[in-house]
Formats: sequence, structure tokens, C-alpha cells
Amino acid sequence: MKIILLQDEKKLGKKGDIIEANDGYARNYILPKKIGVEATSANLNNLKLQKANDDKIALENLNKAKELAADLESKQIVVKIKAGEGGKTFGSVSTKEIATSCKEQHGIEIDKKKIQLPEAIKSFGNFEVPIKLHPQVTAKLNVKVTEI
Repeated sequence: MKIILLQDEKKLGKKGDIIEANDGYARNYILPKKIGVEATSANLNNLKLQKANDDKIALENLNKAKELAADLESKQIVVKIKAGEGGKTFGSVSTKEIATSCKEQHGIEIDKKKIQLPEAIKSFGNFEVPIKLHPQVTAKLNVKVTEI
């Protein structure tokens, strides 16, 4: 019996896969637990439409991420931190401070988890900070760290 999986199942396959299963296994396990549905022509057509819709949404998300990346790369954020003796920084700049400054200065909300700082910024100057907006899109944000 051919089955369309409705969710990822460890030993069977991923969501949307069409698998061949024994009749008893399909009727007694897969169908009652709503893991999959029988691969009728109507269900196959629904799967095809759903995959087309998912592809369209993924393309829209990719385009939005590219637009946001272009917007971010043209902007600069100024973060102010305290200075100790001899012009050394007192503390460091974290991803949370960068995300907050971006929202305050430009109105663009960025999740702090998407900001990829290799290490905290502990000096004054200009830095390029990578931001992973999408698995295929990484933007570079210019951050200027100054003294209060």
C-alpha cells in the first residue's frame, strides 16, 4: 500500500514522502496514528499543491531576507560603551546591545540569536558584524563602537 507521510517518522521517512508499506502496518499503525494517509489521486494532488505553496513561501522568505540584507549593509549603527583608564573599554558589546541599537536607530528589529559575533567586541572602532537572516543570506552590518 502506498502512503503519503504527514510528519517526519524516524524509520519511515520525511514529511511529504511517498512510501510503500505493508497493508497491515499501514492500517493498524500509520493511518490510525495520523502519521500518513493513503496515496489516492486526490491526496497526491493535495500533496503537489502543498509542495508548490511551500516553495512559493520559501521563495518569498528568501527575497525578504535579501532585501533586508541590502538595507542593513547600507546602514551603520553606533554603540556607546564606557571607557576605563587609558582609553580602554570597560566591558564589551554583545549581540543584545547591537540588536537593541539597531531597533532604536533604524527601526529594524533583528533577533539577537541571528547576530554572529565570533567574540564580544572589546575595543573602540568600526566592525563588520555578520547577521544570518536566512540559511542562504548573510548580511554584514557596520557597527561603530564609541566612548560615552
